[in-house]
Amino acid sequence: MAQVHADSVILSIAIILLSGFLMTRVTRRLCLPNVTAYIVAGILIGPFCLNLIPAQIVQSTDFLPDIALAFIAFGTGEFFRLDVIKKNGAKVIIITLLEALVASVAVFAVLFFMMKLDLAFSIVLAALASATAPASTMMTIRQTGAKGDFVETLLQVVALDDIVGLLAYSITISVALSSSVGETFSVSRILVPLLSNAVVLLLGFAFGLVLKLFLAPGHSSDNRLIISVAFLFSFCAICTVFDVSPLLGCMSMGTAYINLTDDKKLFKQLGYFSPPILLLFFVRSGVSFDLSSLVSRSASVGSVPLIVIGITYFLVRIGGKYAGAFMGCAITGKNRLIRNYLGLALIPQAGVAIGLAAMGARTLGGDTGSALQTIILASSILYELVGPGCAKLSLFLSKSYSNKLEDLVSVEETGENGMKKSELELLIERIQQIQVELPSHTVNEEEAAYTEAAENHDRAEAEAHKDRVKFHKIKKKRRNR
Repeated sequence: MAQVHADSVILSIAIILLSGFLMTRVTRRLCLPNVTAYIVAGILIGPFCLNLIPAQIVQSTDFLPDIALAFIAFGTGEFFRLDVIKKNGAKVIIITLLEALVASVAVFAVLFFMMKLDLAFSIVLAALASATAPASTMMTIRQTGAKGDFVETLLQVVALDDIVGLLAYSITISVALSSSVGETFSVSRILVPLLSNAVVLLLGFAFGLVLKLFLAPGHSSDNRLIISVAFLFSFCAICTVFDVSPLLGCMSMGTAYINLTDDKKLFKQLGYFSPPILLLFFVRSGVSFDLSSLVSRSASVGSVPLIVIGITYFLVRIGGKYAGAFMGCAITGKNRLIRNYLGLALIPQAGVAIGLAAMGARTLGGDTGSALQTIILASSILYELVGPGCAKLSLFLSKSYSNKLEDLVSVEETGENGMKKSELELLIERIQQIQVELPSHTVNEEEAAYTEAAENHDRAEAEAHKDRVKFHKIKKKRRNR
């Protein structure tokens, strides 16, 4: 590989960051999530459009998926507090398992049995079908102000969903490797990755325990951020050495830390620190997107064109997600509104799926790995385009939010004298009630946590400076004596 010069690297990073940011200005007007903007920006500056990023830089940054997904996985661990798990019970687990696995089984059945595709390709792509991207759904919930049982169930399902996807990927990638090299399949091919992931989970828990000890109250906020990032990088490095996905371990680390400390502030600080890393990862994924392979007539897996596989995967996964969520809600006794519309909110797919596709492409290699990543990237763009709209529709149909003012707040329609209030009086009272319920400030929680950390750092530096001045004065007095 040709030598990569520092000026090219710096300029490429600047182009990636600026293009990703500028594209968000466009997608923001369309009410689309930032991840869509990042992937589209990567395609535009990639080799099939403007060709602004050298291929050597793309190849030399293949570590980005591990780093980016480590932050995502660690942040996901915050949602697995023991009190929340006890409160949710088994219903959410049943719904999650069914909506994830039915989608995977449906995709595998169509690809392998009906389209007669290669086992390695079919089983890994089917495993990736289980993953869901919660960012788009959560953004839509915030925008509409939706609440209620439907929203609570939805948030719990998407929080657990990626665990199923990670486990499914870890098992299927081993099966795919054994089939692609022509080795005889055995039960050990499944048990080994299960044991490997169990070890990774335990190691992640141990890292979370040690992280708690390192982040003692005596440390300043900026040092806490440095230590936590160092732990995530170290864990990724260990997993890379043994060629194991760091995702489950990082999730376990985050879960252990939140349950041992209940320190939500660290997650907010990391959430404010990670956007540039995630932007680099998603834009790089867009740059790596092989557009010519998707639309070329010669691009295929076996005898099936890649674009046919992509469209089939896109449609079958949606059907599997909806059917699985419907079955899970019916089995657990959820009401009709949740049962009928939960599946519509589980369509988006990005984040973890893109990261796993990048890792799968690197592991499988060759045309199979390239086709896998191309289909996931292409379908992720489509999912992120239609996903938010479907999520908003599901929230509306499930009556989780309303555009009618009388549905937003409730007021007494009769006065103290027993007389019915006029329409104008009711309108004024509703507006006043909404004003009372509005938040007192609009500062992002992550930004507030990061700002607080910076202020604490400045105070600590000022106090340290005072101590140094005082020390030097005492020392000077002693010398004068």
